[in-house]
Amino acid sequence: MSHEIRTTHVGSLPRPPELIAACKRFEAGETGFDEMRGLLAGAVDDVVARQREIGISIPNDGEFGHSMSTATNYGSWWTYTFDRVSGLEMLAVNFFNEPDVRSEPGKVRLTGFAHRRDRQRFPDVYAHDSSTSVGEQRPFPAVTGPLAYVGQQFVKADTDNLNAALDRHGYGAGNGFINAIAPGSAIRLSDRYHKTGDEALWAWAEVLREEYRAVIDAGLGLQFDDPAFAENWDQINPEPSVEDYLKFTERNVEALNWAIRDLPADKLRFHLCHGSWHGPHTTDLDLEHLVGLMFRINTRYYSFEAANARHEHEYAIWDHIRLPDDKVIMPGIVGHSTNLIEHPELVAERITRFASRVGADRVVASTDCGLGGRLHPDIAWAKLEALVQGADLAGKRV
Repeated sequence: MSHEIRTTHVGSLPRPPELIAACKRFEAGETGFDEMRGLLAGAVDDVVARQREIGISIPNDGEFGHSMSTATNYGSWWTYTFDRVSGLEMLAVNFFNEPDVRSEPGKVRLTGFAHRRDRQRFPDVYAHDSSTSVGEQRPFPAVTGPLAYVGQQFVKADTDNLNAALDRHGYGAGNGFINAIAPGSAIRLSDRYHKTGDEALWAWAEVLREEYRAVIDAGLGLQFDDPAFAENWDQINPEPSVEDYLKFTERNVEALNWAIRDLPADKLRFHLCHGSWHGPHTTDLDLEHLVGLMFRINTRYYSFEAANARHEHEYAIWDHIRLPDDKVIMPGIVGHSTNLIEHPELVAERITRFASRVGADRVVASTDCGLGGRLHPDIAWAKLEALVQGADLAGKRV
């Protein structure tokens, strides 16, 4: 008897050169919104079709909709919000070197990206790797006024394009997901307006709630990207106690739960990330310290890293940690941190480790993090093919 092992991924997929060029024209003001939306619709259709061809069970738009931003030069998983939220202003700041000045004295306090403990331990490694550069002082958005959501046309384009592609390629409208930033990561912008970190956090929660509701109202699943949940640990110098760190992070969980308080949990996913940069990661906090707080987030699905050399061993925590009855895990089975393409047999072995511990119906095989921008497109798509092939093997064995 075989069992279907569902497959998905974290979100970002390789953007085609044509889309990148169109985004640059849009950013430069050479392309209008309607024209850009039409170009984006075609790209989303293609990326959904390719996921269908490979056999991905739960697809998305590759986060292509987040490319439709005038801040594409900063990335997309987070910076897509810069065009969707008012109250921001471009200021000349060294964002990566700024501490969180809103934290209260005597409490756990973020000390800035440039002060990460992993970076302090391996300064030469980080100094010679442009992909992990913290940059110099340059114009960067900062909060300078009250926040309000103004991204209605953008999120409607996201949901319309994805639903149309899902329907056209046999998934059915609604049977996919869209990514969105969680409040706990959104607040990492420099803030010149809010008096405290808590005030800023709840302001972001209220603003982002409108986007969350728009995605759910369109019938789609919603994934919350929140690298701050885990990687803030590395950004606190000196190292705090685990207990103090979890208490510090509780406020982010409370804010997200408030923002999603009346949304259906079975449509919600949470992605726990230790940061997708290619670095040593010796100061990552172990999953077993985070999993209890993670399960307090009111979603059904939980994504976390499990394929890379720093976190693969953590499958063993499920020998002594009980998965709540209403929860499903989406462990990373293939990774973004190596060009080596996982053998389908290894994929099957990794899936089986989890399925044998929590049940095959409680596992969705995924990726460690987004594959777009971290790997050559050919390698990224080959990894998804290996993921599906390995899931088919695992399904025959569990």
